[in-house]
Amino acid sequence: MKTVIIVHGWDGSSKKDWMPWAKEALEKTGVKVVMPDMPHSEKPEIGECVQYLSSVVGAPDKDTYFIGHSIGCQTILRYLETINTPVGGAMFVAGWFNLVNLDGPEAEAIAKPWIETPMDFNKIKANLPRSIVMLGDNDPWVPYKEAKKQFEERFGSEVVVIKNGGHMTSDDGFGPFHQLVENFQKLSVLV
Repeated sequence: MKTVIIVHGWDGSSKKDWMPWAKEALEKTGVKVVMPDMPHSEKPEIGECVQYLSSVVGAPDKDTYFIGHSIGCQTILRYLETINTPVGGAMFVAGWFNLVNLDGPEAEAIAKPWIETPMDFNKIKANLPRSIVMLGDNDPWVPYKEAKKQFEERFGSEVVVIKNGGHMTSDDGFGPFHQLVENFQKLSVLV
């Protein structure tokens, strides 16, 4: 059975934004969905997040899929760097390698290690046979064109542009998120 692990973003939880809706909608398609509440989501740290995700995943395989939102995408990528087994694939919603318009020095200090700590993109790609990134063309924090280019070049990700999608949170109108389920189904049938 396919298992999807949904990793929420910075200051998020499994009960915010489109997460509860996505869990229910994906389970109706016959997949198992796991939605952990990441530790200290108000001040996420790379090591703690990756270690926690690893404990949630257990032993990954080709039937293991990931969906991340924002910093959750970073957590998934950094987790994939630590394993030696290809997974089924991943979807990155508002994924990024750089952020803009952060709200002051505290937010900049939290984001800095996530932006500056290098990743082994070749190792990640070896464990990530297919991926889709969904980007809002007007995201206030994620430089859309830069993120699009980086996901395409580094992982060969298919890019889905959400016109006026913002950061794809409930504030941007994303509770039900039908495009997420449609793209996940496309991703998971490519196997």
